[in-house]
Amino acid sequence: MPRAGVLGIVALRLVLAAVVLLVACRPALRGHSRADWGTVLVFGAVMAAMNSLFYEAVDRIPLGAGVTLEVLGPLSLSVIASRRLLNVLWAGCALAGVFLLSGLLGGGAGRLDPVGIAFGLGAAVLWATYILFSARTGRRFPQADGLALAMGFGAVLVLPLGIAESGAKLLVPSTVGLAFGVAVLSSALPYTFELLALRRLPAATFSVLMSLEPAIAATAGFLILGQAVTVLDAVAIALVIGASIGAVLTQFRTLGRG
Repeated sequence: MPRAGVLGIVALRLVLAAVVLLVACRPALRGHSRADWGTVLVFGAVMAAMNSLFYEAVDRIPLGAGVTLEVLGPLSLSVIASRRLLNVLWAGCALAGVFLLSGLLGGGAGRLDPVGIAFGLGAAVLWATYILFSARTGRRFPQADGLALAMGFGAVLVLPLGIAESGAKLLVPSTVGLAFGVAVLSSALPYTFELLALRRLPAATFSVLMSLEPAIAATAGFLILGQAVTVLDAVAIALVIGASIGAVLTQFRTLGRG
């Protein structure tokens, strides 16, 4: 982000990931219904917006906090899908985690940038939407063809914003090389694996598998970026992770009784 700006790196990430997927999958452009194309276009728009909001968030708040806020989207999806009163408890735990992260406890108002928090919560809504449309795209298109087309559309949407923000910085070879690594490791591979997983798992069950991401992100932020993790941060992240695990266990029990 220091090299290419927030929207600049999002643009490079999606463009390069789209190139990799389109070359690897070579998706057919014919033989798809209007509903198929509608699903792909919405999926691509959601990916572009989700990545943009998340990067805007972590540009303002620590990585662990940003991922913790974003994971509330899959958590909420899991809670809604389960439809059990017990899930009110899990939602309460998650909200408590967000409350702690916001820095409002103990006179610490403003510990985290409120704009960053807002971006993180927006990314959470879009992540839940992403999961639903990833599953729908996987059912409508073979292999990762739908993902490749959606990634291409998302790249087209965000590229003008990246150019407007960063201009010629996007063409610096070292920046492009780093962005290519981000594109492969953060978009092309994980999004493909997620699409394939969602063909075999209910969206609610898949959602909870994301619950370890806040802990991993906080650890990466600490080890690689030198971002401090306070006791309060650790408790907040643990609450969100615990809420996610509780929600999916409730879902498993519901399916088992059914």
